[in-house]
Amino acid sequence: MARGKQQDTWEFFGELLEERRETAGLSQEKLGGLVFVSGGYIGLFEQGIRKPQLDVAERIDRFLQTGGIFERTVRKLIDTSPYASYFHAVAELETVATRICEFAPTVVPGLMQTPEYARAVTVATHAFAAEEFIEEKVSARVGRAAILRGTTRPEYWAVLHENAVLTPAGGPLVMAATLEHIATLARERRALVTVLPRSVGAHAYMTGSLKLMEFDDQPPTAYAEKAFSGTLIDDPTVVKQAQRAYDLLRVATLSPEASLNLIESAAEDYRRCASST
Repeated sequence: MARGKQQDTWEFFGELLEERRETAGLSQEKLGGLVFVSGGYIGLFEQGIRKPQLDVAERIDRFLQTGGIFERTVRKLIDTSPYASYFHAVAELETVATRICEFAPTVVPGLMQTPEYARAVTVATHAFAAEEFIEEKVSARVGRAAILRGTTRPEYWAVLHENAVLTPAGGPLVMAATLEHIATLARERRALVTVLPRSVGAHAYMTGSLKLMEFDDQPPTAYAEKAFSGTLIDDPTVVKQAQRAYDLLRVATLSPEASLNLIESAAEDYRRCASST
């Protein structure tokens, strides 16, 4: 489904939600309380700004007695998305975020991957997939990076564990090009990138990636991901804990300039390694 058609469907979702809510005689706050989100979130759903997760859509169906129409709509959009079901909502939120902060413990974040790097990590986890599947995943991942090129791009911070820099995904040439791309993003001030060295000890053992997103018109969110699963977090208390954990990671990193030097030096090493083989 094209992105424009998806947006049309979300707008329909919001209009229908408002209609059914008002027919039931419920305020946004009242319905929010019934389905365990804030009234403000219901308003964002109705405006098509925020996309509800599947479990929220199921609860809305139950309390508004809609026969499952909201659940079916969300499932349809998830099924036609090129992203994993647990990442679909995150990709949507990236496009409206004003600030994105990431921690990548093992793999370069998707927003900074080159097509060759994205292909290497996709094939590594889908060794028996058809070529069409691989191309769709790579195209979707690389396409997300367009938000860093726009005039209204978000403020983007990335903390890379040293392992993500020194693990040669795709081979030396692919890694060299990827690290050079990251350096370019930093030099052009489209991203602020720092490296968490292995030597910092306990900080280096935080498991899973972490993404924090802030917005103009809605509360911040956190997204935590491990292999083949991810959790989008809206709870303000948990989001605050995630923000604190990220702050503690960031103060343990190398300075931006030292990090950039390490990244560019690693890229040169990969180039030399490739030329000597």
